[in-house]
Amino acid sequence: MFDEARLREIWYGERKPSMWLRLLSGVFAVVSRLRRRLYAAGLLPRARLSVPVIVVGNINVGGTGKTPLTIALVESLRGRGFKPAVISRGYGGSAGNALRVEAHSDPAVVGDEARMIFDATDAPVAVARKRAAAGRLLLRSGDIDVLIADDGLQHYPLCRDVEICVIDGERRFGNGYLLPAGPLREAVSRLTCVDFRICNGGTPQTGEVPMALIGDAAVCLADPARRRPLREFAGRRVHAVAGIGNPSRFFATLRNARIDVVEHAFPDHHVFAAADLDFGDVVPVLMTEKDAVKCAAIAQAHWWSVPVRAHLPDEFLDAVAARVIAAGHAADFR
Repeated sequence: MFDEARLREIWYGERKPSMWLRLLSGVFAVVSRLRRRLYAAGLLPRARLSVPVIVVGNINVGGTGKTPLTIALVESLRGRGFKPAVISRGYGGSAGNALRVEAHSDPAVVGDEARMIFDATDAPVAVARKRAAAGRLLLRSGDIDVLIADDGLQHYPLCRDVEICVIDGERRFGNGYLLPAGPLREAVSRLTCVDFRICNGGTPQTGEVPMALIGDAAVCLADPARRRPLREFAGRRVHAVAGIGNPSRFFATLRNARIDVVEHAFPDHHVFAAADLDFGDVVPVLMTEKDAVKCAAIAQAHWWSVPVRAHLPDEFLDAVAARVIAAGHAADFR
C-alpha cells in the first residue's frame, strides 16, 4: 500500500506526511493506546512466567540495536552468576509454534536475529509467536533463572519485570508521528514508563544510558577461523551488504574505518540468494553479522562478516542485575 523508501523520506526527511497519513496515524495511536490499557487493566489475558522477565525493545520501526544489547545482557548476567535464556518472535522466520534454536537451525525457520543470538552466546534461545510459549519451552530444562525477550516491548500478553527501550541516538524519533505517518509504534510518552532508556550512538539525553556498537574485526564466512582486523581493509574498495533496519549505520561504520564502500542495501530480514551477492568481481564483500547467518551456506572466500558488540556502562549492567534479583525475591512471595 505504501512505498517503504518514500515513507522513510517522510519519517526522517523534510517531506511532510499527507493528511491521509496523519489521519491513519491518529487511528493507529488510539488503537495502540487502547490495547495497552486493556492489558494493563487485566481485561486482556497476560502470562506470568516463573522467572523474572526482561524485555528489550523500541518504539521505532526498524533497527535501533536491540539484538546487540540482548547479547550484551546475556553475557553480563552470566558473568554475574545468572543463568539467562532468550525468547524471541523469530521475525523473518516461518516458525509458528515454540521452537528451540540449535546450532543447525535454519534462519529461514527460526529467524535471523534468534540464530545470531544463539551463535553469539550459546545461551538457550527459543522462538514463538506467543513469547510465553517460548519461555515455557525453555523453562522445562530447569536450568534458567531469567528470561530476556528480544524485541518484546509491545508484546503485552507477556508480563515483564524490567523494560528496556533502545533509542537510535542519531535518528531519534523521526518526525514524531505514529505509523504510518511516522516511524513510531507507540507515542514518545511511552518512554516515561520504561525502566531504562538506552541511547545507541549520538548524544544521550537526560536519563538515557549511552551505548556504543564496536565492530573492529572481520570474520570470513567460508572459514570462521580466519579473522582480520577491520583496519586491514582501510583504503580498499569493498562491497558493503546490509539487510537491516538502518543500513546507513553499517555503511558509516565502515567509512569511519576509512574503507571505500560500495553500498548494497537490502530490506530488513532479506533472504539472500547467491545472485544477490554476485557483483561480477572478487572485491571483498563485508556484511553485518545478522546477514551473515543467512549467507553461511552459500559463502565464498571473499565474503566477510563484521560482528559488533555493545559497550555499556557497568552501572547500568549492575542496575539490571539488581532489578532481576528484586524481581526474583518478589516472585518467591507471589
